[in-house]
Parts: sequence; C-alpha cells; structure tokens
Amino acid sequence: MTSQPVQESTVIGIVGAGPAGLMLSHLLSQTGIDSITVDTRTRHEIEHTHRAGILEQDSVRLLTDTGVDGRVLTHGSEHEGIELRFGGEGHRIDFKHLVGASVWLYPQTDVFIDLANARARDGGDVRFGVRDTRVREVRDRPVISFVDGDGVAREVRCDYLVGADGSHSICRHEIPESLCVQYFKEYPFAWFGIMTEAPMSAPELVYARHDRGFALISQRTEQLQRMYFQCDPATDPETWSDERIWEELQTRVSGGGFSLKEGPITEKVVLPFRSFVAEPMRYGRLFLAGDAAHTVPPTGAKGLNLALQDVRVLAEVLDAAVNLGRTELLETYGTRALERVWKAQQFSYRMTTLLHTLPGETPFDAKRQLGELNSIVTSTHGSAHLAESYTGWPTH
Repeated sequence: MTSQPVQESTVIGIVGAGPAGLMLSHLLSQTGIDSITVDTRTRHEIEHTHRAGILEQDSVRLLTDTGVDGRVLTHGSEHEGIELRFGGEGHRIDFKHLVGASVWLYPQTDVFIDLANARARDGGDVRFGVRDTRVREVRDRPVISFVDGDGVAREVRCDYLVGADGSHSICRHEIPESLCVQYFKEYPFAWFGIMTEAPMSAPELVYARHDRGFALISQRTEQLQRMYFQCDPATDPETWSDERIWEELQTRVSGGGFSLKEGPITEKVVLPFRSFVAEPMRYGRLFLAGDAAHTVPPTGAKGLNLALQDVRVLAEVLDAAVNLGRTELLETYGTRALERVWKAQQFSYRMTTLLHTLPGETPFDAKRQLGELNSIVTSTHGSAHLAESYTGWPTH
C-alpha cells in the first residue's frame, strides 16, 4: 500500500533555493511571514556551480542592510569603473566620477553561500535535494508536492506560491499558454569561458571589441581569473589547447602595450546567449521571480541583480498583503518588476550588439560599431548613460 504524503502548510511556498528564492525567504522572515523553500539541487551542488557576479550598489545594500552578511564588503572587490578596448586602445569609464556609484565583483556562488548561511542561522525552512517536485492549484491555494531527501513524500499547501526555479521553471508552465506571452531572442554566438590560475591582468573588467570578436577580462581573486571570448555556439571547448586559447585572447585585447598574464587553465566552457521575458509575472496566487521570468545576456551583468530586485519588490507587496490585508498591491508586482527588466534587456542588448562581431557583418557595420563606441568614450553624457545603466537604476 502506498503511504499518503505528509501534509504541511505555510504562508509562502518557494520553489527554487538559489539567490532569488533564499533572498525572498530571508526578507519575508524579517516581516514575520513563514515560508518553505525547496530545491532539487543539494546545497553542495549549488555551491560548486561557479558563476560570475557583478553586484550593483543596491544589491550590495540589500545584502548588508538586511543582515545577510557583510562578507561582500570584506571579500568582494569594489570596482569604480570598467575599461572599453577597441582600435587597440583602452578607454576607462569612471563610474564614480560620472554617476557617483560603483559595482562590486562578488561571485554568485558567494552570494548563495551568504544567503544559505543566513537562512540556517535564522532557522529558515529550506529543503535542498528534493525530487519529483510538482505544483498545482496555483490560482486558488497552491500545493507543492515533492519527495524529500529522506524519501518521504510531502505536500505543502501555501497561501501564495513563488517560482524562483530558474530558466527551466516548472512554475512558469502553470500559466496557461493563452495568457503567457513569451518574448525570446537567441543570439548567433556564444562565449568561450575559461578559469585560469594567473595574476590579475587589470584591476577592473575589460570589455574588448575586436574584428575577430568580443573578449571580456574579469577577475575572481588575486590568483584566479575568469576570461571569455566570442565563439560559435557549436564550438567544442575540448578541441582548444591552452596555447590556442591564450593566442586568441591576447589578440583580441592587444594594443597600447596591454597583454594578459597567463597561467594554467582549469576550466573551459561554452555559454550560449539568449534574451527572454515572460509576461505576466503573476497568475492567480503564483508569482515568478528571477530567471523563471526573464534571462539576459551576461554582457550587461544584470541577471543576478534583476533577480534580487524582483524579490525585493515581491517581498514588499507580500508583506502588505499578508500583514496589512492590502491584497490589491499584489497587482503592482509585475508592473514594477518588468519596468526594470525591460531597461535591463535594452542595456544588455546594447552592450552585446555594441561589442560583438555579428554574422554577415559588412565593413559599414564594423565602422558604425566603432563610431558608436567612440561617441560613448568621447562624450561625458554618453559615458554617464552607460555608467548609470551598468551600476543600476534607483529602486522605487
């Protein structure tokens, strides 16, 4: 005889225990709202999925001001600008001087660790390593069903359900196709990414436009660096030798005496590009947040920041609905979140098309691209607009 699932209940059920889900759980706990968060991945698996991370100032404040951890300030690196390289020369965009703001280089893995530690410290109910996760009845009083790490079948009934379960979200599929408009753009190139044991080649991120394609020089620690170059999506990274990779990277950033400090390559991966937005971000008692609702190319460094801002707004309206009875404010979530999402989509698209070599590009296209880059670096207003977009827009 099959045993019946163990029945549980909570106010907010959250599917997905990445940074978005954990931050939401953390913010809700500060307003006295109970939640249960589930994820099919183990904590170990998430901690060892290495992803880069540039945090806007508002994201840093969200971590520090709400008591998650101050480790971002002690272990992260404040960047007051970036360098745009084209035509063999580097041009620094000084964020601090232009808009009075900075960003912080702090890997998403560390953001996750800080949030997971904060939830454990505060007694948060987070369940990693579950399986067979399903959701149902999202318009009325949602149910999350799953099998926990001990093999026990469980059903959690909640007042509201949040899908923070990434780009392959099972929650998003609960919105009827007739009501869910999906905006999608796939790019005809990818990034070849490496991790290398080498000293830093530059103190801040370097975005390079070259006739052979884009390159990005990022940092991780004093002796561990992340670098990327544009490639065909079908590229097999294992067919590239370390020597060939370094030759390609050096060529794309060369000029003005600049060269990369090389070292052993410890990781090679090809990352495809796409832009995606699903509207609406709410259906009945279901809300989408982070990659479940939208993804952006990494060129603009917006993905993690958008996820954190989604749940900041969502926590605010859920607090009003649960604690004050202001359920009408739930309607504002999608509108407020999507305003920022589409700004980020525009900026990410602009940075991507500004710096990458496009298939079928003509000499006119290349010259126009260089003209736009030159107009940015020679104009205070042009540089300030890029700086404002990169460091993040004011929250409201």
